[in-house]
Amino acid sequence: MRAAVVREANKPLVVENIADPSPGPDDAVLRVEASGICRSDWHGWQGDWEWIGLGIELPAVLGHEFGGEVVAVGNNVRNFREGDKVTAPFHHACGRCEFCLSGRPNLCAEVFVYGFAGVHGSYAEYLLITEADSNLISLPENVAATSAAALGCRYMTGYHAIGRGRVGPGDWVAIQGAGGVGLSAIQTAAAVGAQVIAVDIDEDKLTKAKEAGASVAVNSKTENVAEAIHEVTKGGAHVGVDALGIQETITNSLSSLRKGGRHVQVGLTGSEEQGIAQIPIDAMTAGEIELVGSFGNPRPDFPGLLALVSQGRLDPGSLVEREVGLGDVNEVFDNMSEFKTKGFNIITQF
Repeated sequence: MRAAVVREANKPLVVENIADPSPGPDDAVLRVEASGICRSDWHGWQGDWEWIGLGIELPAVLGHEFGGEVVAVGNNVRNFREGDKVTAPFHHACGRCEFCLSGRPNLCAEVFVYGFAGVHGSYAEYLLITEADSNLISLPENVAATSAAALGCRYMTGYHAIGRGRVGPGDWVAIQGAGGVGLSAIQTAAAVGAQVIAVDIDEDKLTKAKEAGASVAVNSKTENVAEAIHEVTKGGAHVGVDALGIQETITNSLSSLRKGGRHVQVGLTGSEEQGIAQIPIDAMTAGEIELVGSFGNPRPDFPGLLALVSQGRLDPGSLVEREVGLGDVNEVFDNMSEFKTKGFNIITQF
């Protein structure tokens, strides 16, 4: 099969032929119809995240946002068959540990992310899904593969973050970063009736954020973020979401909250922070500010997410910037390096 392969960190990917996958007794193989190009993949290509066990092993096939068709299943697979249109969470679950059995498979004791830690991802014509019954998710008939790829990491992550923040109608929600996760969180928060503030350094991204449902846009390059948010909300945001993962956005989110507010950390840090960030701990204590981590989206929560998409209340397809081929991944990564992407870039030509 054709695949885009990382041979060396931070060097151009090479499109080449590699061996087709074959399923074991509990596994399935998908023909990939669409694969998102995510900033998480960019981080892996950069050589980031080894400090949390998410480094890549070379050669690597990245890609963890996908939609496709089942083309082969193992003898033990009961819930899926050839021809099914499916997706899966980017965080693979074993289906057996305490977290999987308690409905939190995104925290699986044996979790891995497709494309990382030596597991091939979806920048390829075919993808192996082990423990298929515990990981595959059937797509509604009116949800296309491109929408599934958009759902696959950034959208499901944004959706879960809004849930982790316990966002309700009328809440002020400030979202730092209007990239893929940020736009997804903005659209989800607006769909549940929140008042959304988008924060970014790029005016084009802020325009896209308003199209996605933000009622207020703050340019952090030209404005004091905390002051602007406290002024417009008359006291601070109820919920802040950091969708980027740098010290500046973490600080801006926490500083923009009102007393009793909740900060949801979604973005993982890069090489500068390496997982360590400063927080105003005394102000958080005195104001009873909650800091909440949010990782992916548990498989049991997908029916609710897919129902909103199927009903048209959420529209991941609207956040697709463009469809590209395997050979275009390098260009997209270069654009990500310069923060030029404005939405989802999806591989549909393999």
